[in-house]
Amino acid sequence: MEKKYILLLFLTSILLGSCSATSTLTLSVKQPSTVYLSKDVKNIGILNRSQPSVKYNKFDVLDKILTAEEKNLDKNGAEESLKGLQQSLKNNGRFENVIQIDSLIFKEYGIDRFSPLLNNNDIDKICTKYNIDGFYELSFYDTDATINYKTVTNQKVNTFGIKIPIIEHQVTINTLIKTGWRLYDNVNKQVSDQYTTANNFVVTGNGINPLKAYETIANRKDEVNRISKNNGLQYGNQLLPYTIRERRLYFVKGNDNFKMAQRKAQTGDWDGAGIIWKKETTNTNPKIAGRAYYNMAIISETNGDLDEAINWASKSYSDFNIKEGLQYVKVLKNRVNKNKILEAEKI
Repeated sequence: MEKKYILLLFLTSILLGSCSATSTLTLSVKQPSTVYLSKDVKNIGILNRSQPSVKYNKFDVLDKILTAEEKNLDKNGAEESLKGLQQSLKNNGRFENVIQIDSLIFKEYGIDRFSPLLNNNDIDKICTKYNIDGFYELSFYDTDATINYKTVTNQKVNTFGIKIPIIEHQVTINTLIKTGWRLYDNVNKQVSDQYTTANNFVVTGNGINPLKAYETIANRKDEVNRISKNNGLQYGNQLLPYTIRERRLYFVKGNDNFKMAQRKAQTGDWDGAGIIWKKETTNTNPKIAGRAYYNMAIISETNGDLDEAINWASKSYSDFNIKEGLQYVKVLKNRVNKNKILEAEKI
């Protein structure tokens, strides 16, 4: 009975797929940057405000060792984040100068909270001193470590070749890296962005005692630095436009010409498919003509003519009641608006 049910579902899915009136294509769509900065910002600075005056207050022996190391772990990790950001901004190509500013202001509280906003007077002073038009601020950087400790029994072969049980200590450290960034635009006198990240990773070490187990974790610092630098790189890249893949539906059912156009589309001959669909826009059957109008909008978008695509899609809905046309018009108009932003962002 179960096999018959599965077979029925399989056949139903095939039948539904074969009866579908539409197929899909994907196309690359350029998106505006997620962070906006005035085109007049030609010289940019990077300021570190993440270093706290007091952070740690732990008591047991292992935590004290971990704490002592993490003071430098935070300092070095923050520096890697700043290096990553600086590298990204230099690679961007839009800035004449990318300047690392000295850590002018230190935090006196809240290691994982944003520093107080700088006022316009302070911002002007920093920009004047360093001859910059705006600057990034690493407002906070913090690594939190959660330690889990346990003992496990393993077998070890002694000098006589006899397996003997030994007690091994195992230390697992879950590290959470938290960063907070701001971007000050002194041309437009505004905070252009405020952004946080949180990344965690786990490392495990074994040894004859807890301290020896911890000493075996050699890659933790390297991993903190790697993640931190990558965070800086990724944040700097948010100034750049990016490309995503979007899906579009197009009609493949209507008459034999639609089937032929589908085959051409499947082989990449979209121009050939477009010629067929354009002929079908004059079909006396309004359903077929409407679908052809809709498909011509697809052809126009893939050719980069969004205004023409909107015209075809609008008529497919208004003149022939192809409901998919209305939603497609909204998608196309959204692309037009984003293209205006992309044009405004050009340097």
